[in-house]
Formats: sequence, structure tokens, C-alpha cells
Amino acid sequence: MSTHFPFTAVVGQQDLQLALLLNSVAPNIGGVLVRGEKGTAKSTAVRALSVLLPEVDVVSGCRFSCDPASPDPACPDGPHEAGTGVSRDARMVELPVGASEDRLVGALDIERALAEGVKAFEPGLLADAHRGILYVDEVNLLHDHLVDLLLDAAAMGASYVEREGVSVRHAARFLLVGTMNPEEGELRPQLLDRFGLTVEVAASRETDQRVEVVRRRLAYDDDPAAFAAKWAGEEDALRARIVAARALLPEVRLGDAALRQIAATCAAFEVDGMRADIVMARTATALAAWAGRTDVLAEDVRQAALLALPHRRRRNPFDAPGLDEDKLDDTLEQNGGEDDDPDPDGPGGGGRPPRGDGPDTPPAPGSESGDTPAPSVPEQSREQGQGQSSGGGERQPVGATEPFRTKMLSVPGLGEGAAGRRSRARTEHGRTTGARRPQGALTKLHLAATVQAAAPHQRTRGRSGRGLVVRRDDLRQAVREGREGNLVLFVVDASGSMAARQRMAAVKGAVLSLLLDAYQRRDKVGLITFRGRDAEVALPPTSSVDAAAARLELLPTGGRTPLAAGLLKAHEVLRVERLRDPSRRPLLVVVTDGRATGGPDPVALASRAARLHEAEGVASVVVDCESGPVRLGLAGSLARDLGGSAVTLDELRAEAIAGLVKDVQETNRRAA
Repeated sequence: MSTHFPFTAVVGQQDLQLALLLNSVAPNIGGVLVRGEKGTAKSTAVRALSVLLPEVDVVSGCRFSCDPASPDPACPDGPHEAGTGVSRDARMVELPVGASEDRLVGALDIERALAEGVKAFEPGLLADAHRGILYVDEVNLLHDHLVDLLLDAAAMGASYVEREGVSVRHAARFLLVGTMNPEEGELRPQLLDRFGLTVEVAASRETDQRVEVVRRRLAYDDDPAAFAAKWAGEEDALRARIVAARALLPEVRLGDAALRQIAATCAAFEVDGMRADIVMARTATALAAWAGRTDVLAEDVRQAALLALPHRRRRNPFDAPGLDEDKLDDTLEQNGGEDDDPDPDGPGGGGRPPRGDGPDTPPAPGSESGDTPAPSVPEQSREQGQGQSSGGGERQPVGATEPFRTKMLSVPGLGEGAAGRRSRARTEHGRTTGARRPQGALTKLHLAATVQAAAPHQRTRGRSGRGLVVRRDDLRQAVREGREGNLVLFVVDASGSMAARQRMAAVKGAVLSLLLDAYQRRDKVGLITFRGRDAEVALPPTSSVDAAAARLELLPTGGRTPLAAGLLKAHEVLRVERLRDPSRRPLLVVVTDGRATGGPDPVALASRAARLHEAEGVASVVVDCESGPVRLGLAGSLARDLGGSAVTLDELRAEAIAGLVKDVQETNRRAA
């Protein structure tokens, strides 16, 4: 049996530990989303928490962990009689990124359901996690429909499985913990809002703390059992505190003063909907119980805001999550009226809370490191720009214009890539377009095709009653068509011909708009820039569009226009990505005025490089950045060489062009 790293031995992650403990006290808070760089003890802390949770009593033999004191009347393994059960440790169930829907929610035996009318149900991970922890590492890489199912079950406390009119429901109440590295891509704002609390974690920059992390890890690796024994006393004390806080929680009073502070705080920070208010109220109540109090104080409301609001203020993937603590303190102070308490000496909810790090007042997120916040992207741009000379044709970066909604660009044909929202593809979810024999386990039954396959054999199979005699060979899998995410590779001209400040700002605004569109459609993105004598991969293909936006913001301009180098670099990047992920189809977006300079016959060289993409059938769009009364039409010539279409910056706006997708498809169809 493996020995987990002790929860109390984790160094420097007080905010993460607090958020996990609060959810263990009050699971209805809604779980924790842990955001941070790799190697920051995210997974270690989650796995260590499972050892601290109290044992649970379950009905013997029940696959759904029913509580013997109050068994679920709708349990598929029921009905159970109330009585004594058996005790076992709380489970921690891990959901792999590549899990199927059936693995998550469970699967029905459709053959037995049709032929025998029996609800033969194989439980999934949601049933295994009931009354325990469900842990999703790299939750931002999980398919959207699985995240939706996961969060729906967490919110409702139950899981529903339906297949062709046959349905099963079972309880699914668990502590949901998701971890993610923002560099690998963001969750959609709608999904972010469904997590109760969020914590940002980072490695400490303090030498002493880093030394202690290494010392403890080496000691654990040398002798896990001895290391765990050393911390056993603190683990037992923390486990007892969780039990005591759970028992005290029903007695905690959330007064009117605290409620006013919660409502005023959510309104001041302009969070959408009412979920934030509810989560803050539950979190503040849990904080009071954790501190051993029966009244919610202003310090509880403040800490609840720091955990529940930062991710709910995020409006798009280019906004950094965070909370202005001075504004928070001012809001709490302005709305700190006395509660309607008959006891004049009773605890009030007003006043600015202390900022100390006492045993019952956990530190605010990020406060343990003492680091100075990193400058924002525009500030970085100004700092770097000040050190650049205007000589050599190079100009300091300029900011982008306001993003706008773009027309949808898509790849022609029918793909089979990862689920997304851009191009047509065969997917597990979508409209039914046909039927086929199942390859492996049946997941989506095509009922009409199954009946049609079984009908001719009823007499030979000896059918005598009203039921249909169905064999496994009769079953048909539904073929569905939905949307896939693509690899959108941007090739951006950063040469001197693009260097006019107003023009480059418009170009950056257009690319930023396309990046936002790629985020919403669940694409991978890459960024190549060319200027001077060569091209460079500013950002390898990634799911993190905010990283692409940051690189774009810092992009300097100037020098010659090595268009051919940019196209050849794109060809190499797409070749490598085709080997890594052959099912993800690319869309090449070239942002240029079409000019090519440097070297012998640069225009002909660029034309030959473009035809390489055409020969491989890469869907391409050229965003024509040429301006002025006299236009050479070079971007249009480049688009023809690529086998794609050209669109101007003005036409790129959603309200400006109708039929751009048709143009792309028609051009590629003619080329084929």
C-alpha cells in the first residue's frame, strides 16, 4: 500500500490547503479549481487530502455507496433498508483527460434493455466518487461536454444516464477538485464560474522556503513510512478539526450584516449572476466553522471573496484573474453596518478585518510569497520599447485596437478531430446522420437502424410474443456530425512595410479578434512572425490563446519582408504537428500586405513556398493589410498561390462579409 505525502507537510501553499479544507467541511461550496505552473504541489496536496477525510459508512454490497442511515430510495442497487453498514475510507477517484462519457457517468447494456427490458447498469466514476473526492488533473484539457456533465452532477448531487428512453439516476455528491496549468489553455468563463473556489499557486521565490521543500521531499523519497509517521500527530489533529468543523457547521449563523457585505461585494466587482453570492455565503459560513465560531465575521467575508471571486471577474481569455484588495476592503467597510442582533455585545459584521496570519485567519491568496506582482503586458511592452533604438528600421511595439467579432473561418470537408466549434466533423455528439455497426462498445444506439436490422430475422429466431428478439449483431451505432477544433496557425508580417503605427495597431487588433474567436471555438493556435532576414516561431501550437495574445502585444516591427521564410516556417510547423496530432486539421491565416523583399527574386520564392501549402491541401486565408488609395493586389495573388481566399481587414468583421466561408470552400473545391 502506497503512503501519501502528508497534507500538513506541504510547504508554502496555505491558500490551496485552506480551499481544500473548506470544501471538505462544506462540500456544497462547489469544489476547487487550482491554477498554477507545473511542480507546485497541486496534485500532491489533493491526494494527501483524501487521507484526512473521515471514514464513511456505506450499505454493504451497494455499488453507489449509499448511507445506511438514510439510503437513497432511487438507488439502482436498492431498495435498501435503513440499518447498520460497513465503514471504509473516503475514496479519491481520478478522472483521466481521455476518459469517455460512459466511463464518467456509467453505461447501460442496451442489448439487454431492448431484448429483456432489464436496466443493466455499469456504474462510472461519478458513482465511485460519491461521498469522496473526484480529482481531475488538467481539467482545462478535458472535452467540454465531459466538463458540463461533471459540473452538472456536482451541482445537482446526482447523475442521470439516458439511452433511448431507458434512464438511470443515482446520487453523486463529491468534493470536486480540478487542477490546470494556464499555459496549456483556459477553461471557458461559463465553466470557470461553476467551480466554487479558485486558487492561484506558484513556486516560492524565498530561498529558505525552497530549501525546506527540497528537504522534505528528499526525506519522503528516502523513507515514506518514516516521514509519514513523523507527521502523524499533526495529521490526526487536522482530521479531528475537520470532524469538529463539520459538526459545528449547522449551528453557524450568517447574519444580515454579513449577507449585506456579500451582496455589496459581488455587486461592486460586477460578477455575473447570483452563484458568486451563494458560494461566498457558504464559504464564509465554512470559514467560521473552521475557526470554531458560530457567527460569520467580516474577516470571513473578506477571505471568502478572495477565494470565490477572482475567476468570476474574467470576461475573456486575455483578462488575468484577480481581485483589487483595496477596493474589497473599502466595500466591506462601507457596508459594515451592525447586524439586527438583540444582543448589543454580539458579534457584528462591520469594520475592516485584520490582515494578520493568525491560526484562525488564513493568509490572503498570494500573500505568503511577498513577491511584487509582475507588470502587465502593456507595461512590459513600454519597458522593452524604451530600450529599442529606432535605427535599423525597428520600431517599438504598439498596442492593438479594440477586438471585434469576426466572421467564422472553417476548414472545408468533414474531419475527425478533437471536439470543438469550428469545422464540420464526425463526433460523439451532434446531429445523427447515419448508422454503422459498432466498433467496440456501443455508445450511441441508432434505434431505427437496429430494429430494421433485427426485423427480418424474427421468424427464424422463434419470436412468439410482443417483444423483439434482438441479437448483438443487430445493434447499430449512430453516426453523428458536429464540430471540431482546428489548429489555427497565424503567420504575421512584422516587416517595415507594416510598421506604420495606426496600421500595425489595426493588424494586431484583427489578429487579437481572431485569437478570441479561436478561444471560443476550442482551437489550438500558433504564431509565426517574419521580419528582417528570417521568420521565427513566436509561439508553438498551444491551447493557450492568452499566451499568443501576450506574444502579439510585444511584437516589434521593422526591416525587410521575408515572406517566403514565413511560409516555409509555417510548412515545417504544420509538418511536425501533423505527426503529433494527425486528426487535427490546420487552418493557415497569413496576415500581410503581400509584399516580399530581400534576396534574389523574393516574389517568385514566396509563390513557390505558397504552392507547397496548396499541394498538401492546407485550408488558407490571407488577411490583406494593404492600405492607401493605390493597391497592388499582392495579397490576392498570394491567396491564389495558397489555394485559399483573401479578405481585407474591414471585411474580416462579422457584420461586413457574408460568404467568406463559402468562398474558402468553393476555392478549395475548384482546386481539388
